[in-house]
Amino acid sequence: MPYISVIIPAYNEAERLPKSLRNIIEYLDKQNFNYEIIVVDDGSTDDTVGSVSGFKNTIVIKQLLNQGKGAAVKRGMLEANGDICVFSDADLSTPIYELQKIIDNINVGYDVVIGSRGIKNDLIKIHQPFYREFMGKTFNKIVQILVMKGIKDTQCGFKGFTKKAANNIFNLQKIKGFGFDVEILYLASRLGMKICETPVEWYNDERSKVNPITDSFKMLIDIIKVRYLHK
Repeated sequence: MPYISVIIPAYNEAERLPKSLRNIIEYLDKQNFNYEIIVVDDGSTDDTVGSVSGFKNTIVIKQLLNQGKGAAVKRGMLEANGDICVFSDADLSTPIYELQKIIDNINVGYDVVIGSRGIKNDLIKIHQPFYREFMGKTFNKIVQILVMKGIKDTQCGFKGFTKKAANNIFNLQKIKGFGFDVEILYLASRLGMKICETPVEWYNDERSKVNPITDSFKMLIDIIKVRYLHK
């Protein structure tokens, strides 16, 4: 059985994903534990599935239709077998070696450990454009007001869970789009889980799939729905 499951949601990632997988495997092969990598193809129209076939310890799950990042992460989390389940963005904006911070914090008793760009600004090695950073900070303020307080960065795509926590949270998750991060943290809090926010290195990839206008609006609608969905 794997100790670590790394879940990667992917939509049209045939260009970026093979390099990321090579980096992940190179790092994990040096560690003293078994691992699995689960790539969840979210209805890609390119050859994402073909681009990752044959990689060591890698399972590919294909969603027939594009449902959203949240749906892809949920599928991967619920099918993972590791004692610790971590999801990472396909571009590795947070380098895979930051995984050790997640492992260390789970080993001292946390149920959920989330990477954060909001604690140590000097760990942001390549910044987003000003307007994206401004929108991100504004989004977080709205989250603090409407959903939950105390978390400085809900949207960093690098989060880890004990298998028990992953099963309990993701079985309840309903939001399929980018707003799912807020929902799963809200659920973890409501379920009384111990959450740790840890600073991680982060490198902006200018090829981000998040549209600053349309996706931000959808995320706002999603977080407004969170409390209603789980009242």
